[in-house]
Amino acid sequence: MNYGTALRGEILSDQITPLIGVYDMFSASISAKHYSGMFISGFGFAASHYGLPDIGFIAWPDIVGFVQRLRLAFPRQHLLVDIDDGYVDPEVACHVIEQLELIGASGVILEDQKRPRRCGHVDGKQVLPLEEYLDKLELVLATRRDLVVVARTDATEEKEILRRAEALSETDADVLLVDGVRSIEWIEKVRKVIGDKPLLFNQIAGGKSPRVSLPELQDLGVDVAIYSTPCLFAAQQAIDEALSELRRQDGRLPEVRDGRGGIAAAQGLLEQNISRRHSKRVPLGV
Repeated sequence: MNYGTALRGEILSDQITPLIGVYDMFSASISAKHYSGMFISGFGFAASHYGLPDIGFIAWPDIVGFVQRLRLAFPRQHLLVDIDDGYVDPEVACHVIEQLELIGASGVILEDQKRPRRCGHVDGKQVLPLEEYLDKLELVLATRRDLVVVARTDATEEKEILRRAEALSETDADVLLVDGVRSIEWIEKVRKVIGDKPLLFNQIAGGKSPRVSLPELQDLGVDVAIYSTPCLFAAQQAIDEALSELRRQDGRLPEVRDGRGGIAAAQGLLEQNISRRHSKRVPLGV
């Protein structure tokens, strides 16, 4: 199965491609009911797997193991994986690329941050010298066979954003991401400077980027929209509210209505992930 080809074909189609950030197998199970693609978010994985902020704690074998479980459960979903800075070393980045492609990832995002790294929508980010990042990116591109590679810059100074965006557009990366872009005007500026290179926009609740609908993004020339944390933040709010209500009710569980929120609904959702229940069709969007 050429998962990279499948995602690449959808990115190059006439419609914008949304990818939903998931943080564990259960959130992925719910996401798969609604959208044909997932984004394996570094923020979400650091929070769920380690209980830590997204500042560089992720170990590459952990993310590879997670993607392998996702692919087994969701053979028809696009899986775009956040690999941060490639785990620092270019050789490690290439090794991770081979591992992810082998287990069926669709694509990766490789950023130009240097350590200590930060979530793309918080302050304090630092970037590698452009030439150093380009060397790492070129090694990754030479290593991949079919995998979609998204080149990401976390530059924050305006001239440097455009300089890096233009340089990345001239590489063989499939897609370009300027993370933390602050306005519609800056989406337009980046779109203009990168020519025909597909453009990705990252939306995160409470982040630095504007809240924009998919039709609006498509009109701006955006080809892919990733939603990094909708599942994680929804779970945070819902769990907090559910446990607060449980305390208010002195430990009495709420009544299950219409089969929602109980064991039967959860069991039915999870049973769809069993391998023998999967159809043998090609991935969605192909």
